Amino acid sequence: MKRLIWLDLFLVILVIPFLAFGCGQEKAVTAQSQGMKHEAKKAEEKKKDQDMEMEMKGLTLESIQKEGKMTEVTPGMVQISPERQQMIGVRFGTVEKKNLEKIIRTVGRIDYDEKRLVTVSPKIGGWIEDLYVNFTGKYVKKGEPLLTIYSPELVSAQEEYLIALRTAKSLVKSGSSLVEPARRRLKLWDITDDQIKALEESGQVRKTLTLHSPFDGFVLERTAYQGMNVMPGMALYRLADLSVVWLYADIYEYELPLIRLGQQATIQLSYYRGETFKGKVIYIYPYLDPATRTAKVRFEFSNPHEKLKPEMYANVEIKVPLGTKLAVPEGAIIDTGLRQVAMIDRGSGYFEPREVKIGTKVDHYYVVIRGLKEGERVVTSANFLIDSESKFKEAVGGMAGMEHGTHGK
Repeated sequence: MKRLIWLDLFLVILVIPFLAFGCGQEKAVTAQSQGMKHEAKKAEEKKKDQDMEMEMKGLTLESIQKEGKMTEVTPGMVQISPERQQMIGVRFGTVEKKNLEKIIRTVGRIDYDEKRLVTVSPKIGGWIEDLYVNFTGKYVKKGEPLLTIYSPELVSAQEEYLIALRTAKSLVKSGSSLVEPARRRLKLWDITDDQIKALEESGQVRKTLTLHSPFDGFVLERTAYQGMNVMPGMALYRLADLSVVWLYADIYEYELPLIRLGQQATIQLSYYRGETFKGKVIYIYPYLDPATRTAKVRFEFSNPHEKLKPEMYANVEIKVPLGTKLAVPEGAIIDTGLRQVAMIDRGSGYFEPREVKIGTKVDHYYVVIRGLKEGERVVTSANFLIDSESKFKEAVGGMAGMEHGTHGK
């Protein structure tokens, strides 16, 4: 029994040194591995510093800006990462020169040409004997008889003229002085030269006077009835020539500077789909309607086939060529009422708010008066969000400056 105890004790004494040697060797290996990693890290950092030093060596501020590695920061400029730009929906447009044509659209009303309206009235009194045009709306041609008037005064004037002619033949010297007054009296009553010649040749007095249409047109009003007694100057017919018509359209006051006399215009009517009529501006009224803030403009249109009728409504288009102008997309302009602002893309995620001045709006573009250059990139979508961030940054910067000044005091 004692021999077994001494044998176990001897084995334990032999194993302990081997275990201690194994643990020490493992610790040594671990320490050596950590030291090698530390040395590799220091070598990598040293190499990065050397590369950066080589890259910056010989560069000036001007060359850095030229290569786009540095952006000059102006007041209000903000930087937005590409990820955030995509998130808020930033889109861009370009300031460019475009051939612009402004189209003014409005609605017009067709009316009579006032210069082609006429009233037919007699210059002598009498009674209507024959009535040839007896209803309103009838179309009459130039020279067509309208009615005949029996007038005792006309009969007396013709008899006086015939007597003067017979007297003139017997009194060679003084006869002409009698004929001319009698002839002039007939002409003042609208007796034509042909009718006077027929009177001279026939020697027969005509008891009626025929009134003829002065031009081709339609009868708008009629007050003449057969057997009616008429007085000098009484309006018997009102005629209208529709070969040319007028059109009245309302133009807003901000569009008035683009309207010129003689300017071409086109109209389309729902009654004649696909057909276009061409006319021109003939008068611009010198006042505005205070309720609608519009001015009335008068157009003249040729109407050979009489398709255009008074009181019809038409869609009016006036094309105003503006030529080649510097233009910016409509969405790029933030109009505060007091000023217009555009957000300029400066690259590398930087955006600069810039005050601009714009002119006429043409379709989806504004004419640039000042503040922008050709080729500049502007923000056309989400620019309100960028402008808000720019103002917030300026406000925060101003407050920080005020606090610094207060602490300095």
